[in-house]
Amino acid sequence: MQESYGILSLLPPVAAIVLAIISRNVILSLLIGVLSGYLIMEQSILGTISATLYGIWELLQKGWVLKTLIFAIFVGSIIELIQRSGGVEGLIHFLQERKKLIKSKKEAELLPFFIGVAIFIESSITSLIAGTVSRPLTDRFGTSREKLAYICDSTAAPICTMFPLNAWGALLLGLIGAQIESGAISGEPIKLLGTALLFNFYALFSILLVLYTILKGIEFPSYTKVDSPKIELSGKKADIYALIVPIASLLILVFLFLYITGSGNILKGSGSTSVFAAVIGSLLISSIYYLIKNSMPASDILPSILRGAKTMLPIAAILIFAFAIGDVTVKMGTGVYMAHFTNAILDPALLPAGIFILSAIIAFSTGTSWGTFSIMMPIAITVAVGMGVENSMLLAVTIAAVISGGVFGDHASPISDTTIISAMAAGCDLIAHVKTQLPWALLAALFSLISFVAAGYIFM
Repeated sequence: MQESYGILSLLPPVAAIVLAIISRNVILSLLIGVLSGYLIMEQSILGTISATLYGIWELLQKGWVLKTLIFAIFVGSIIELIQRSGGVEGLIHFLQERKKLIKSKKEAELLPFFIGVAIFIESSITSLIAGTVSRPLTDRFGTSREKLAYICDSTAAPICTMFPLNAWGALLLGLIGAQIESGAISGEPIKLLGTALLFNFYALFSILLVLYTILKGIEFPSYTKVDSPKIELSGKKADIYALIVPIASLLILVFLFLYITGSGNILKGSGSTSVFAAVIGSLLISSIYYLIKNSMPASDILPSILRGAKTMLPIAAILIFAFAIGDVTVKMGTGVYMAHFTNAILDPALLPAGIFILSAIIAFSTGTSWGTFSIMMPIAITVAVGMGVENSMLLAVTIAAVISGGVFGDHASPISDTTIISAMAAGCDLIAHVKTQLPWALLAALFSLISFVAAGYIFM
């Protein structure tokens, strides 16, 4: 059995969790968690600094880490190119030209739902576009701004985790890959994530519930309406293909490279290599398309790629420190200790439900799903392995519990960026949005908890 530092091994993740809740600064919280772990192991300030820097340097030497970081960063470049090239305007123009096809309240409410499903590349952009485009139509048919905000919010983070060929997927693949690289678990990150997403109950129930409210014509209370800023447009000529080409090429290339790296078997392909190659290929294809269509001058393409990449640097920092704290918990035997402790008080079948509750509390308190994923994924996986569920379906369910708990926070927390943006895009008061959405979010959370309990016993 791996050596464990006992109760002291809990300090790094607990410190990160508490500080994240108090400060809402995920990067700083993760860094302090990493430093506290090395301080316990090294027992000197200089040793701690040296071990931390060496640990991060070791991570950056690993090919899959660099590929994952590059993918996450260049997703920001794709988003920037879409905005600068007229892709957003193209979508808005396309939908406004066809608004005469929308003849009922139900159809008007389905519009932001389907926009949310179609644009899964980034949650904030999803909410902003869905709300801005749909608001004139939903207003015309009498849908409350609060319900529009709920529709936008429910198809942001939940959809992004169900179709994770985006920065969300990069983070999750990286966190799972870090545990595989450390030897805690075995397998392919993309296969494990794909299996886990089948049990991403909170996202599934959120999507189903919002669809239920639309199809059943359920009314939301209407409170004070406020003006909302319009989506920032680039001023370029509207071209919906400027949006379709980058997203479609990214999707196609991911599966193509999974097929190539897996020697004909997609499930055995290298996830980190595939997403890395796909995002580079998508940038090249998109740039060529923009030059041919004169959507952007050649001199503006590279600066736009760099601007977009810059916006994702904080995400790259979260990834690095998330990998680092995962490495620290492995070295300290946190999972071994927690597994020994929880085995005495918790039925292993209830582990996914317990992980979901803890992840949901952290995510709701901090308003960040990404921070929750980064803190909880290493803990959940190592505890699951310590309780003897490695290479079982229960491991995938446990990973899904972390994802679902994180999505709950991003969806329901009043301090989440997507909650705030959804309210702004729909033109309703933030607190009104939170008040009217929370009962539905809690209902989805209750269904999810029941499902995780059931799945735990089924797969144990």
